[in-house]
Amino acid sequence: MLARLSPDVRQYLLVTGNYWAFTLTDGALRMLVVLHFHQLGYSPLQVAMLFLFYEIFGVITNLVGGWLGARLGLNRTMNLGLAMQVVALSMLLVPSALLTVPWVMAAQALSGIAKDLNKMSAKGSIKLLVPGEAQGTLYRWVAALTGSKNALKGIGFFLGGALLSVIGFKASVAAMAIALALVWVSSLALLKRDMGKAKHKPRFRDLLSKSRAINLLSAARLFLFGARDVWFVVALPVFLAQSLGWDFWQVGGFLAAWVIGYGLVQSLAPYVTTRRGGEVPDGRTAFGWATPLAIVPAAMALLLARDYPAAPILVVGLMVFGVLFAINSSLHSYLIVSYASEDGVSLDVGFYYMANALGRLLGTVLSGWVFQLAGLGACLAISTLFVALAAAISLALPRHAVPVSSAP
Repeated sequence: MLARLSPDVRQYLLVTGNYWAFTLTDGALRMLVVLHFHQLGYSPLQVAMLFLFYEIFGVITNLVGGWLGARLGLNRTMNLGLAMQVVALSMLLVPSALLTVPWVMAAQALSGIAKDLNKMSAKGSIKLLVPGEAQGTLYRWVAALTGSKNALKGIGFFLGGALLSVIGFKASVAAMAIALALVWVSSLALLKRDMGKAKHKPRFRDLLSKSRAINLLSAARLFLFGARDVWFVVALPVFLAQSLGWDFWQVGGFLAAWVIGYGLVQSLAPYVTTRRGGEVPDGRTAFGWATPLAIVPAAMALLLARDYPAAPILVVGLMVFGVLFAINSSLHSYLIVSYASEDGVSLDVGFYYMANALGRLLGTVLSGWVFQLAGLGACLAISTLFVALAAAISLALPRHAVPVSSAP
């Protein structure tokens, strides 16, 4: 069936399939680690620290990974990411006595490297599969990849919570390691096109972006994802389990439903944000969608401070936040691929996702620390500030009007 498709479409589907499989295990592993170690008595800050190296090495990987992708090709970096995730999962299968905090942090560090190699490779590949004049097609393909990835990550959250309840931590990790190893072997056999190599081999000093637009977009991305993770990564699942008494199925299912819905909205973003007259988004669009997003965590924090029932506030607030955040994220994902240079696209995409990882790192650490010190309301207040900063930075992004093309 794949053989009947055009080479570019076939490569897109294979890249997307790899990305989906990786994302499913990544989401499940995140939920397994949060809930398992919370169950063992770890504090919110200690749980957050388990992901410290995951996020730190994500920052480094996106920067250096872009350089590797430009020199080696994006297919090789994608397959390397799949292999490293299998190793990271296998590290968690040691006897319980050896499953210490440093060991788990090391496994998470390897997982962080793997995840960002995989993501950078997938996003960079799309730039090379779509003609430069077909900006509308590029936006739709990026949105479809990003949205479907997040829907799969949500299913992974649910899968992690369900597996932990049914078969336990070790058996869950073993099953995921075996499944992803099979995907990796298949990828080695099927992904044959060598995409992403720069015509001129980049040097290390080329790692930092020289584009003002990419630097600004990267800064906005840092604060946007810090705004999400400062309350979503550790504070929210721990609050739901600890303060509201939800069990693992409920926590995993609720967060899974949110991320799945978030992914579906991302996929539909091109049909919501494309302006009249067939113009794709620009910096003005990014500012326009970031502004209402800042209102949501501010309203949630205010309602929690006035002792309104927490459950409906979190459920409704998270739904509204998810819709707006998904559109903002999809806009950013399109803009970086659009701004990136075709020769050595992975350098620009890698720099941008380095800022994305830095925002996640900041948000993850603050999520555990601030929640432990001041509660969920304080995390939401910081989220409001971060979104406002992202909106302010977006004002300086380029404003342009590129007609939407339906070219394949």
